[in-house]
Amino acid sequence: MFQWKKLLVTGALCVASVMTLVGCGGQQAAAPSSSGSSSGAPATLKVGSAIDFAPFEFQDEGQKEYQGFDMDLIRAIGKEMGAEVEIQNIGFDGLIPALQAKTVDVLISGMTINDERKQNVTFSDPYYQSGLTMVVRKDEQAIQKFQDLKGHKVAVQIGTTSANEVKKIEGVEVKEFNTPADCFMELKTGGADAVVNDRPVSEYFITKSGQTDVKELPDMLTAEDYGIAVAKDNKELADKINAALKTLKENGEYDKIYAKWFGGAKK
Repeated sequence: MFQWKKLLVTGALCVASVMTLVGCGGQQAAAPSSSGSSSGAPATLKVGSAIDFAPFEFQDEGQKEYQGFDMDLIRAIGKEMGAEVEIQNIGFDGLIPALQAKTVDVLISGMTINDERKQNVTFSDPYYQSGLTMVVRKDEQAIQKFQDLKGHKVAVQIGTTSANEVKKIEGVEVKEFNTPADCFMELKTGGADAVVNDRPVSEYFITKSGQTDVKELPDMLTAEDYGIAVAKDNKELADKINAALKTLKENGEYDKIYAKWFGGAKK
């Protein structure tokens, strides 16, 4: 998926909880979808997700239900559609095969919409835009866009796409650290002027750690959209999901879910 997906799983975030791949859905073979056909909205929406990607989908030790932004969103979509939601934990590589085999009706798992996947599934409208963003101290005025980083010290997590991309910017002193927490500490103590990381990593860290003396800037160095996937021939279900997603955005429920996991309203 992405480099930072693995970084989240290893507990790079200071607030990340212990994950487990067993529990509710487990990785057992699932029963055939209750939809009974390849189209339409089933009474029970069988959802496949790889439960190892905080803050989108994860399971805290001792907790029965899967948690995260994706989990709250798909439950809200199911409710809007009048369908019960059953979430199954499936390895990321097995998600699309499970959908094609009609083991599940829907996939939501921080899945980037791209041309290769479009050959095998039908995606909903985008529901989240990821990408590389900057975090600076709240009183910082000189840095507004990535081009302003020239001549500044930038903290990044070692081995990530953010580290690779920042190194391409001329005149930047790149300082690499093991975790996002280390990067933010360097920013807080004045050793760095900015932190560059994946948007959900930064937003989740700021929200859960209660940081109030920093701000995330809107400028994005890269961008990629996440989508909800259904079977290639199930446009009817995709349309129903899009309609539910549209309603949730219009009635404010989407913003409530977003604020819970990332703080503030959707940017």
